[in-house]
Amino acid sequence: MTTNKNYDVEKQSDRRQRRSYQDDYFDYSPRGQWLRAAVLGANDGLIAVACLLISVGDMEDDKPKFLLSLAYVVVGSISLAVREYISVYSQLDVELAQMKRDHNRMQRNQDEQSKRRLPNPLQVAIVACITFLAGAVAPLLAGSFIMDKHVRSGVVVATVSVGLVVFGWVWSVIGGSPAMKSCFRVLFGGLMALGITFGQKIIIESG
Repeated sequence: MTTNKNYDVEKQSDRRQRRSYQDDYFDYSPRGQWLRAAVLGANDGLIAVACLLISVGDMEDDKPKFLLSLAYVVVGSISLAVREYISVYSQLDVELAQMKRDHNRMQRNQDEQSKRRLPNPLQVAIVACITFLAGAVAPLLAGSFIMDKHVRSGVVVATVSVGLVVFGWVWSVIGGSPAMKSCFRVLFGGLMALGITFGQKIIIESG
């Protein structure tokens, strides 16, 4: 009798643990496609506009510099959205074709699960465009109206660094990945791009 009671208690405890695991479990993998586009868009917006401002830093008039940067922001966001749409749609075509080839060998529930994980080209394109604009705003406002080119470059680099860390932390939260690793990777890549731009500018000016 005691053995049966102990077995019932263990069985109920096991059920509660499984139920708790199911409640706590969350699958982050469906976010992968649009999160990748968001990371690409925000980083591209931050770094590309910052590099542009550094490259045209010798322009004396701020108005054409601002207009040039603004035009690049608009064109860059649209271009990125189109590239992402075409790229992801190509991936979607490949996966759909493979699903048709494997349809006779797949069970229905596996087929439905695969369809739920298929990329959405329009969603990816919109996310890439919006995040590019969001990332580009910070260096555009920070560096377009500062007269001294050295101060402007310092402000742009500082703004981009903060933006990269913030975006890296946001992506880690959304994707459920380690925050420190994400922030370091994004910051290191961005600063490396800015360093290459500085080096190129110095070489051109010295030549």
